[in-house]
Amino acid sequence: MSTKEDANPEVEAPPKSGLNMVGLLVLGLACATTSFASVFFLAPSPAAATVAVETAEPEYKPKEEPPAAKSQAYTPVQEILITIGSAPATRYLKMQVSISTDKSNAKDVKTAETALIDAFLLYLRSVEVSDFEDPHFYNHMREQLSRRADLVLGDGVSNGVMITEFLLR
Repeated sequence: MSTKEDANPEVEAPPKSGLNMVGLLVLGLACATTSFASVFFLAPSPAAATVAVETAEPEYKPKEEPPAAKSQAYTPVQEILITIGSAPATRYLKMQVSISTDKSNAKDVKTAETALIDAFLLYLRSVEVSDFEDPHFYNHMREQLSRRADLVLGDGVSNGVMITEFLLR
């Protein structure tokens, strides 16, 4: 038979305290703190992201007139007419160029015009007809003419050579 003592054995029930709840709150607070710290300290700074955007895509600012255009002058040089190729001189090149320079140096270009034509002709005589068939040759030719203009006029006088007329027959 059972007695009251048998029905209630002396088994200790877990103590009911607030320690478990406090532990969960501390654990949640620690997780929130580490999450915030990792995002705050490991995320890239906004200044670095802004700099990357600025260097990748420059901002377009329309200008009324470039400042260089006010002081720029284009001095035309005599027309150049030269035969191209070897023995049978059946092909010729007719070319008109202008030298880009500062307005203060425009007189120097006119004074050295004969020397410029001579330097240009020496280069153009070395060019073959097959060179003109290559589309990349024209940029090379302009660079070579600019280089010879710099040699004749001196460094800093010429800002480049503009080909205004070009005829190959």
